[in-house]
Amino acid sequence: MKENTAIAVFGSHEVAEEAIKELERDGFDMKKLSIVGKDFHTEEHVMGFYNTGDRVKFWGGAGAFWGGLWGLLFGAAFLWVPGIGLVAFGGPIVAMIVGALESAVVVGGLGAIGAALYSIGIPKNSIVEYESAVKAGRFLLIVHGTAEEVRRAEELLRQNGDAQAVDAHYNDQTATADAGIF
Repeated sequence: MKENTAIAVFGSHEVAEEAIKELERDGFDMKKLSIVGKDFHTEEHVMGFYNTGDRVKFWGGAGAFWGGLWGLLFGAAFLWVPGIGLVAFGGPIVAMIVGALESAVVVGGLGAIGAALYSIGIPKNSIVEYESAVKAGRFLLIVHGTAEEVRRAEELLRQNGDAQAVDAHYNDQTATADAGIF
């Protein structure tokens, strides 16, 4: 199912969390925000569960690190992704990732992250960039919504100035512009 999305790349968990809070202050529906990021605290034993219908209820040792950010989003999962490592997912993207894993979906050599992004209409060339950003320890903030909501989110994310890149992908066309190089 192709969707309209805005995707911003952030260099840190804290900066991504601030962008989410800014979108929340502007009235964005938190059920339409997703985040993907690599877990830097590999020395901790991450415990939790994925949940696609409500907010996360329990975190283990990673609670202090992830708690603030994930408390804002609906649905979350920590999964080991081959070639990347432990990756945290939050928001509607969780259902897409879990669906890809349960169905053993691989689209043209894409992994679970790529298959989920491809399923919402992200072009393959952009998927490679997003997967590379996650591998490098960056965070993807994905806004799902109508074309108007995506345009508004893209504008806010650009104004924020903390994103390393901001892209908009529309269900029938792709409009991409970078705020920086990641």
